[in-house]
Amino acid sequence: MMILDGHSLTLNDVKQVLFEKEKVQASDESWKRANKSRQAVENVVRDGKTVYGINTGFGKMSDVLIERDDVEDLQLNLIRSHACGVGEPFPEIVSRAMILLRVNALLKGYSGVSKQLIEKLLVLLNEHIHPVVPEQGSLGASGDLAPLSHLALVLIGEGDVFYQGESMPTMKAFGAVGITPITLSAKEGLALINGTQAMTAVGVVAYLEAEKLAQQTEAVASMTMEGLRGIIDAFDEDLHIARGYQEQVDVAERVRQYLTGSQLITRQGDIRVQDAYSLRCIPQVHGATWQTMNYVKEKLEIEMNAATDNPLIFADEEKVISGGNFHGQPIALAMDFLGIAVAELANISERRIERLVNPQLNDLPPFLSAKPGLESGAMIMQYTAASLVSENKTLAHPASVDSIPSSANQEDHVSMGTIAARHALQIVANTRNVVAIELICALQATEIQGMDQMAPHTRKIHRKARDVVEAITKDRVFSKDIETVALWMKDGKWDKILTLGTHRKQSI
Repeated sequence: MMILDGHSLTLNDVKQVLFEKEKVQASDESWKRANKSRQAVENVVRDGKTVYGINTGFGKMSDVLIERDDVEDLQLNLIRSHACGVGEPFPEIVSRAMILLRVNALLKGYSGVSKQLIEKLLVLLNEHIHPVVPEQGSLGASGDLAPLSHLALVLIGEGDVFYQGESMPTMKAFGAVGITPITLSAKEGLALINGTQAMTAVGVVAYLEAEKLAQQTEAVASMTMEGLRGIIDAFDEDLHIARGYQEQVDVAERVRQYLTGSQLITRQGDIRVQDAYSLRCIPQVHGATWQTMNYVKEKLEIEMNAATDNPLIFADEEKVISGGNFHGQPIALAMDFLGIAVAELANISERRIERLVNPQLNDLPPFLSAKPGLESGAMIMQYTAASLVSENKTLAHPASVDSIPSSANQEDHVSMGTIAARHALQIVANTRNVVAIELICALQATEIQGMDQMAPHTRKIHRKARDVVEAITKDRVFSKDIETVALWMKDGKWDKILTLGTHRKQSI
């Protein structure tokens, strides 16, 4: 059981809830904070004080006072009017992450929502009822208003949800598990939608997938080193320590460990003096991606535990402050960085694919074909990889450099953070397909060079991969192979396959 307290959620915790389906509950201390915050809101309503979002309109209409009898209608109208998302729904795993992050934020005790509302969100998580949330429509400031409104609709029994593998009306799923909708009270609608949980949820999923992919890419690149008889000297630890980037040092070490015992790798001067950059610079390029990912991880873990709605209730100090914690700029920049960093993994992977299939750059059969000329082999797989890499370059254009004023210029600078996160997630998916193609080609190349000469670790990966995709013995519809390998990389249990030994200095 995962205990949420609003302060200590980690990416590893999120992974357990999202992918291992661990149940969640709130800590006793967080309930106390949430209840105190809720009492402060009720005091504002009782005393007739004018506070934004509690008894005023929203955005440009914040100067419009709302009568006490209309406070509940204000919240209901807010949710319905702001549920303007369009496009395909987010993946269900993203929707689940949105609920988790919204609950964690509310438990910080700055939002002023009722215990009943938080309990309902916890039930959605534990019963695996996930809102259907359209991907498009958020500016990433004033929070993820449109996406989070679709989440909030579910609490009042409206909208649609994913349940047991199907999309259905909310009330149908509620009926199946005996849940009743709630009535939103003062500030609760605003507290649900005025936050960064959509962009952060997409960002968390993108990061977790990118982390796994980056680990897999190192293993695949190591196998490519064997398929191309790469020079191991370029991975010498002293060389990388001389540069000074720890992530670069770490990548070089992991590649050395993957290739320990290999008879296919060479030394400088054996066949050639230097390899092309796509082999020789694996630690430098992959290491730079890990540097970026470490930055992204830090920002995500801060945002996952942040109070991002408006206004915030500071019950102990008896003050309510309107501010801008909903602005998604920290995550927008982080997601742009993540997209660029992962796109570079695809970039260099595609160059390795070219070296695997181009007979002018290797000693392998042209395009790894069983019957060159009569059969094309992996020729068009490289085309596909090149296409995906080119698409990534377009997706990697920073979303965070754009801003469009909204709400009659009251909200005159926005982050576009949700767009940045969506693009990063798509770049991860594209890059996974590119690396899947590299793996298919590396499997073939190492078989041609001699599997019995592979390193024990890469040979183990090879055997596992051959359970997923067959050797290229004749031309076939390779689209299916790419899809199957990419799905295996995304959902398969690679942890044991990629497990390496402890660090040891290796002079080579």
